Amino acid sequence: MLRFARMVALACVCLPVTDSSAAPHASCLQRSLHELQQRAPDGYAIYTAIPDKKFFLQWITCDNIQVDLATAVHESVHNLTENRDAYPLIDGSAVKRPHEVSRFVAPAIIAKSFDRGRSLFDSRSLLVSTYLRRGSASSADDFLYLLDELNAYSHDLHTAVALNALHDANEGIGERDGLAAMMAFVAVYAATAEESQPATWAGLQKPEVADAISKLWTQAERTIIDSCGIPNLGQEDQYFIAKLCAEKPQSSLQKVLGRSPLCPRTCMQPKEKSVDASPN
Repeated sequence: MLRFARMVALACVCLPVTDSSAAPHASCLQRSLHELQQRAPDGYAIYTAIPDKKFFLQWITCDNIQVDLATAVHESVHNLTENRDAYPLIDGSAVKRPHEVSRFVAPAIIAKSFDRGRSLFDSRSLLVSTYLRRGSASSADDFLYLLDELNAYSHDLHTAVALNALHDANEGIGERDGLAAMMAFVAVYAATAEESQPATWAGLQKPEVADAISKLWTQAERTIIDSCGIPNLGQEDQYFIAKLCAEKPQSSLQKVLGRSPLCPRTCMQPKEKSVDASPN
């Protein structure tokens, strides 16, 4: 369903292969890279940029080329971000990481905002537990890394959309869930900061911080809206989109961005309807 079950590197990609699977696996890797280059040149640019090609290739399990490549791009964006101390954007530019946000209140503070209560399903999404529960990911402790995830999931979904022709339309893969969740987390974080964290709220509005958030957010808006017309790309996306489109998060984001944020409402409509986007 989500990428969390696929986060372990596979040694068969990184080490010389001596068994009978070598030829089919090599063929799969070659085909995967070819599809990425032809269908998702922005994703291929990440492969080109990363010095350690084995790091990229280890995420390709050959179970699902679309998901594998989106994951490889996602993880490689993290790698490039750490090495360059900047967020690489889809358009080829980069945003320097605003390290002062590491002094802001920990994003774990908003986890309770995503409790769903008693239901037939778990009360808290795996995305919430993974990215907002302390001890699980750096994004729970440091807003800098929540922005990192926002960027990586933008690349992830952008790649998945470009590779959609490789996707079985009857299979749901949840690739939109990650970006929808990160957008909701950032939006609710801003709202929480305005309501109860004055130091963080003031920091979010500082020009250099607000500019970095604005560039990452604009990229995320464009990416998720471009995906809305594609069915079976989301499983939890509507839950998170409803959170980010709520009045208070939208109002707080507007003050940070200096403009009205877009609400990807078309992702919540039946997929046969036309895709458009209008300011909330």
